[in-house]
Amino acid sequence: MAKVPSSVVAASGLVGGYGVARWTRKRPLGGVVLAAAGVAAAQQWRQQAGGKAAGALSAAYVAAFAGSHPLAKKVGAWPAVFGVAGAMALASWAVADRRG
Repeated sequence: MAKVPSSVVAASGLVGGYGVARWTRKRPLGGVVLAAAGVAAAQQWRQQAGGKAAGALSAAYVAAFAGSHPLAKKVGAWPAVFGVAGAMALASWAVADRRG
């Protein structure tokens, strides 16, 4: 079975977390999706690029989530979520996935 790249896991966590929260109208459920994907991605980051890189990418993941909120006020919710997910995927690929 092929391993899903950490860039896909991280981006999917941001998009999926928002989608679940929006469609179920249960923000904590979206948070569970966001957190689960973040933990899974962090484990891959640690294996592929080491602890320091995993810490930096985990901080970027949290910053992407937090940054999507003020960005959404300017560009709309979905464009903001897709924008930060894309940025997170690019960072994850550059730091961890391209090495593997």
